[in-house]
Amino acid sequence: MNQGKHPEKHFSASDAVRDVVIGMSDGLTVPFALAAGLSGAVGKTSLVVTAGAAEIAAGAIAMGLGGYLAARTDVEHYRSEHARERREIEEVPEVEAAEVAEILQAYGLDEQQCGRVVEGLRQHPRRWVDFMMRFELGLEEPDPGRARASALTIAASYIAGGVIPLAPYVLLDNMRSALLASVALTAVALLVFGYVKGRFTTARPTRSALQTLLVGALAAGTAFLIARLIA
Repeated sequence: MNQGKHPEKHFSASDAVRDVVIGMSDGLTVPFALAAGLSGAVGKTSLVVTAGAAEIAAGAIAMGLGGYLAARTDVEHYRSEHARERREIEEVPEVEAAEVAEILQAYGLDEQQCGRVVEGLRQHPRRWVDFMMRFELGLEEPDPGRARASALTIAASYIAGGVIPLAPYVLLDNMRSALLASVALTAVALLVFGYVKGRFTTARPTRSALQTLLVGALAAGTAFLIARLIA
């Protein structure tokens, strides 16, 4: 009988996928809505390209900076809570020991079992702090270098998404043809992106694809109608 290790397949790049989803979803939707809206108000595709390019640049910077600050905040919050837990273990160890026992009892351990675990943690203060961070506060230590990677990933994903709806306006001079091509191309991109996102993040990739398409269609349709009414 084979007693080898059971290979567990768990997805371990959730932070990177989250950054791609944030950047790509906005990159596809916002420039698409802007281009569609301008198509109902201006007569030259060059104006749509100029405005779209400016929006993509500004959006990529803003989104990337937002991702950077969010990641830095996660690191600072973790360090602050870690320092607080370390002080509490040093100053009020009995209170912290009682909290450990309460956590373990929620997992079904009896008083004797809890006592052994608590005693073991008392011998290793650093691991005790790590235990409290994870099981009391639900915090995992963030990668200190993730802030820069997060910013670059979100910004690059935003640009990649934004280029798709804007491409037809670069290649075609006729506004109507460019709009229809942009709608078709972006619809396909939204479906593919939504499906791939669903494969990584949910058990319903088809539903994710349709939801992503619906959001993009609503945003672009609203922008187009508003521009039509105002123009």
